[in-house]
Amino acid sequence: MKNLWNSIVNSIKGIKSWSDFATKANLTIEVIRRIVLYIIAGLFVMLSLAIGLGFGYVSALTNQVEVPNKQEMRSQLKDVNNSTSLYFANDEKVEDLQKTLVGNRVQLSQMSPYLKKAIVATEDSDFYKHSGVEPKSVFRAVLSDVTGIGAQTGGSTLTQQTVKMQLLSSETTWKRKAVEIFLAMRVDKYFSKDEILEDYLNAVTLGKNNKGQNIQGVQAAAKGLFGKNAADLNLAESAFIAGLPQSPSVYTPYDNHGKIMSDTSLGMKRKNVVLYRMLRDKKITQSEYDEAKSYDLKNDLLKPVKAPTHKIKYGYVYNLLTQQAQTIIVKRLAKNDGIAYKDLKKDKNLYNKYALQADTELHNKNYRIDSTIDKSLYRQMNAQVQSFQDNLGTTHSGSGVDPATGKTVKVSEPVQNGSVLLDNKTGQVLAFVGGVNFKKSQLNHAFSTNRSPGSSIKPLITFAPAIENGLIGSQTQLADFKTKFAKYAPTDYGETIQNRFISARETLEESYNIPSVNLYNYIRQQGVSSKKYMSKMGIHLTDSEYNQLGITLGGTDQGVTVLEQASAFSTFANKGQHVNPYVVSKITDPTGKVLYQHKHTKKKVFSKQTSYIIQNMLHGVVTKGTASALSYESNFSTKNLFGKTGTSNNYRDNWFLGSTDGVTLASWIGYDNFYHDNFNLSSNSTDINQELWSRMANAVYKENPGVMNVHKKFNRPDGVQSYKVDKETGTNTGTIEYNGMTSKVNQHTTQSLYYKGSPKNLTYDNFAIGGKAKNYKLFWNNYFGRDNGYGVVKRLNGSSKSASEIASENGSGRTSGFSNSANDSDSSDVTTTTGSTTTGGSRNSNNSTTANGNSETGTGSGAGAGAGTGSGSSVGGGSSTGETGGAGGGTTGETGGATGGGAAGGGILGGE
Repeated sequence: MKNLWNSIVNSIKGIKSWSDFATKANLTIEVIRRIVLYIIAGLFVMLSLAIGLGFGYVSALTNQVEVPNKQEMRSQLKDVNNSTSLYFANDEKVEDLQKTLVGNRVQLSQMSPYLKKAIVATEDSDFYKHSGVEPKSVFRAVLSDVTGIGAQTGGSTLTQQTVKMQLLSSETTWKRKAVEIFLAMRVDKYFSKDEILEDYLNAVTLGKNNKGQNIQGVQAAAKGLFGKNAADLNLAESAFIAGLPQSPSVYTPYDNHGKIMSDTSLGMKRKNVVLYRMLRDKKITQSEYDEAKSYDLKNDLLKPVKAPTHKIKYGYVYNLLTQQAQTIIVKRLAKNDGIAYKDLKKDKNLYNKYALQADTELHNKNYRIDSTIDKSLYRQMNAQVQSFQDNLGTTHSGSGVDPATGKTVKVSEPVQNGSVLLDNKTGQVLAFVGGVNFKKSQLNHAFSTNRSPGSSIKPLITFAPAIENGLIGSQTQLADFKTKFAKYAPTDYGETIQNRFISARETLEESYNIPSVNLYNYIRQQGVSSKKYMSKMGIHLTDSEYNQLGITLGGTDQGVTVLEQASAFSTFANKGQHVNPYVVSKITDPTGKVLYQHKHTKKKVFSKQTSYIIQNMLHGVVTKGTASALSYESNFSTKNLFGKTGTSNNYRDNWFLGSTDGVTLASWIGYDNFYHDNFNLSSNSTDINQELWSRMANAVYKENPGVMNVHKKFNRPDGVQSYKVDKETGTNTGTIEYNGMTSKVNQHTTQSLYYKGSPKNLTYDNFAIGGKAKNYKLFWNNYFGRDNGYGVVKRLNGSSKSASEIASENGSGRTSGFSNSANDSDSSDVTTTTGSTTTGGSRNSNNSTTANGNSETGTGSGAGAGAGTGSGSSVGGGSSTGETGGAGGGTTGETGGATGGGAAGGGILGGE
């Protein structure tokens, strides 16, 4: 360009005559003309490229959108009077979601002519001329999105606004804008202008009425502001309503309580703007304008009225289905925008934005949510809890500080219950109990609170993985002697130590802690990871938690929900397959199109052989173990019932999970302790929870016997081997050297079930997991006749009490009897061999039977300086009143050893 200019200058300097000037001038003009042409051509090419790229981008976006047909669009455009409907299973209705907007649809002929003119003049003066979209509107929208400058609705035509309100979510992405433009042109093609205007006027949001409710549509606005129908609005009233869509929250005359705001000037000024635009477009005369502008509109506003209340009959179901449906819609919206749900959850603000969109759609569009909840079973289970709640424990009253307001409030803390009835094979939640009183607490204790699982986690995290990997059989012996792992010293219930070797079967039946900890420590040493099994069952713990031995007793950092624990436990009844639990089975949009259909997903967690062995072992829990009361409390056959109890430290939580072939029913009881209280259940909470469980199970069985399938036997699959073993050692019978003499060991035999592996051969000092040399010496000396205290239950403080005394103290409901005996051949029948030869003494007869325990509480001692002082906290002190995981000495609870230096730290959240 510089050279060109120099050439022009030099040419001018070289002019010698008029002829020469004319020639050079023509040349210069030609050069400039060509430069201009090149520039114009370049701009044209660039503009064409930009337009092409723009159309390509829009085309790419719209190609990803499922385009509704005419009938579907008609249905959605006119949908303003309905909200989402919630359904039980079998097409029984729960409730309609309460609309966030109130309104009634009316025809265009039932609206004031002033109103129609005012809206068109204000929102889209070229409405009757364009084809749904105007280039200038698109340009304003783009400018508004890029710069943030411009009115909320001023960037779109009335057609686009209608599409946005009725066919799209409220997101403001470029993709949504492109789809909006595309659909607006389609709507304009299919429907008349008056149809579109009618849809807009019925769907638009218009602030609040004199009841404090959000208004949708001009009929609701006319009724809620001026107490008249839309057809009867005068010019001033019509102009006021027509001014509201630009910013309803700013121009509305009423507050959230239906009171007239002290300053309504902005709304009145906006009314005058609307009147001016009507005058400008010659929709009204000058005299009409002057009269309406001076009209005392404030005098027409209605006085405040209290909004009616709506009682929801099934509150827990209503809230649960709403929450679950919202999550499904959020996932769908995010997926449509190319955002992975896992990434969305990491961005709180973005998630809240999508959650608001989903909530708006659910409350203002006619979706249908079908659930798995059986209405009759739900009612029966909740009726049992209502009738039994006074027996759950003491309701504590007092005062506490509300964390939200900082104010002191009156507090009433009842014992809460969360229960889940789960179909084992499909994962359907058939029924649940969210709490004892929805009016006083809307917190869903079955789905939304995390609690320590106590010993109910033992078969999931320890025993099943051990069996799956061939590390134990059902009669493998585990050490239950005083022991310490670094600073972690677990004990059994009631601060006791059994002081003997105990079979894996009896450990689960009586829920002993020390043997469980020894087994968990052993499987970790053998390279078995419980994490891979737990994760497949839907329970996700941290590596830090898995590294703590107290995890096998329920010492988690955050705990689990009742749903999670029930779902994981159902894996055993489902032959080792885990099926994801679910509540929402289907979501249908207003046109009848299915937006979501639950898909069953199964994961193999354990073999069917392992599952059968666990079932077999846990059947003893309900026949003679910690839940033996169920044998006479249940009104149905418990022959094929298996289950597991669980109690966290200081009786903070109590669980029972029971499974038949058909269902798993899980019940948890405990206090919320919202105000950092330390309310614990009574020592007989195991008995109380079992009675509640049996009442619910009896009610379910009476209502629908087939759903439980109690008569279906868990048949032993091929691959489960039954070996005859010595009862006391869990090994093959054989001989040992004792005091220099060979002695035959086969006095009592029983059957031990294995999936992989087989019983060990008998040895003097290596037959039990966790056993130490002094333990084996004590055992053999006692076996051959010495009364040395083997098998005598000892307490942590050094005193010893009989099993019956401890049971009496703690209120156990267990029956007495031989803990390793059973009525069926699949269990551990004990056979006494007569005439067996031993040299050096006879077996002490008192040790051929096992002592029965009490309510499953335990202790842990350690050098850690921590004690839970509230729900889920673990701070300071030496006597723990918190949950498992506190690092303190002198705690009580079935999870006992989950305290001290080796336990999972952090405590359990007692609520939310």
